Order: sequence, then C-alpha cells, then structure tokens
Amino acid sequence: MGTIGGSVAHADPAADYPAALQALEAKLVLKGRKSERLVTAADFFVDAFTTSLQPNEIIREVIVPVEAAGTGTSYQKMSQPASGFAIVGVAARVRRSGGKIAFARIGVTGLSNRAYRATAAEEALEGKAGSAAEIQNAAALVVKGVDANSDLHASAQFRRHLAVVHATRALMAALARTT
Repeated sequence: MGTIGGSVAHADPAADYPAALQALEAKLVLKGRKSERLVTAADFFVDAFTTSLQPNEIIREVIVPVEAAGTGTSYQKMSQPASGFAIVGVAARVRRSGGKIAFARIGVTGLSNRAYRATAAEEALEGKAGSAAEIQNAAALVVKGVDANSDLHASAQFRRHLAVVHATRALMAALARTT
C-alpha cells in the first residue's frame, strides 16, 4: 500500500500528485530526527526522481489550503495504459471574482523531467474573462521554454501537443466549476 507522501517523495516525473500539488500551492512538512521544515511544492521538486528531501528526512505532512468560494479545479491527463502514469497531465485551479479570473494556477506533469507550474500561462489568464480564445492562448504557453521528454510512449512534439490540449481541457473544466 502506498501513501501520498511516499509517491510525492519518489518524484516520478509522470506521477499525478506533483502536478496537483503545484496547482494547489501545497506545502510539505519535512521531518528529520532533530528538525522540521516547511517547503513549498514548487521548491520541493528538483528534477526527475529528485526532491529537496535530505537523507534523514521524511514527508510528515502535506498541507493543501482550503479554497475560497468561486474556485474551480480540474486534472486532465493522457495516461500510459499499462501503468496509469501520465504521459502528460495538467492540473488547473482557477478563481473568478467580479466576472474576471482573479488567479490561475497550472501544474504540469509528464512533459519534462519534473512537475512544474506554468507561470506564463497563469499570468496570461489573470484579469481576463476566460473566453475560449483566452484559454487557448494561455494553454499554448504551458510548453513555452520547456525541454519536453521523448520516449517509447510519446515523442517530445506529441507531449507538447498533449500538454496544450489537456491544459485547455483542465482550464475549461476548472472555470466551469467556479460558479
């Protein structure tokens, strides 16, 4: 039987939790024999199978903030059929206020060597109404500057395409849940 902490500590670049924790702006409590520290999800994931955990630490707690009204979330992925891991997965968290997107958080997994937040896409949405064109334009930014993985399951080009498609789907679904 596995745990969320164990899966997160493994830091598989195709795991689902890292993208969700990025979008949720989660924090992790790392406990050592004589110490304890709080690390953001953004700072926790360093590289493929590499985290900021020290050799004597474990993940004691994963803290996810309580959402305010007007916030919607969604996770969309294309999974590898044998393992269920994401070929590409995108987690979206969006809050509306006054008919505009107050903030957007987008976590991506499977595309590169580690899960990451697509901050350029987030910034492109903030203050916008959330039209289909605005979502598509922002979704196109999730791959900007990213060195995409390529393996027997998907080429780098196909992963980039999947990331844009699933970012669009996740953002649309999250926005639909803000009402």
